[in-house]
Amino acid sequence: MENDCKVYITEYGILPWLGKTIKCVDIYINHNLKEAGIDLTIKQMLVLKALSTNGPLPQNDLAFITERDKASLARFINTLEKKNLVARLPSATDKRINMVNLTKHGEKVYQSTLPIFKKLVLQVQENIPEQDLEQTAKTLSKIKDNIENLNSGCNRN
Repeated sequence: MENDCKVYITEYGILPWLGKTIKCVDIYINHNLKEAGIDLTIKQMLVLKALSTNGPLPQNDLAFITERDKASLARFINTLEKKNLVARLPSATDKRINMVNLTKHGEKVYQSTLPIFKKLVLQVQENIPEQDLEQTAKTLSKIKDNIENLNSGCNRN
């Protein structure tokens, strides 16, 4: 089996494994959040994290920080607004700009979910030596740099 994996990686690179792995992580974490009674997805959690860490942000800045396209982020914000986790307000200095704020309820939900989320992330990385995780992060960073240097970019909105 190991040789099959090596042939597959040699022939196609690791790119197919990236998508499969991300999908598995999303499914695992989303399922466990739901089982814990938390009505959030991993991607919604990352939006709340960005707002909790940075404070109110213009919608465009939030799209950049979370590496989401503007349309996708707008849908996320709509969903989070319906759950009373975030609020969109016009900027005090420029009415054309929407500021996205974490509501008090949103901050409370984020803070109470954070320990569960961290536990799930640790479970996903269980039995993987720290040096392997560091090397994987370095390799993924190089792949991202290569894509950005190919002028196609991965942050186009």
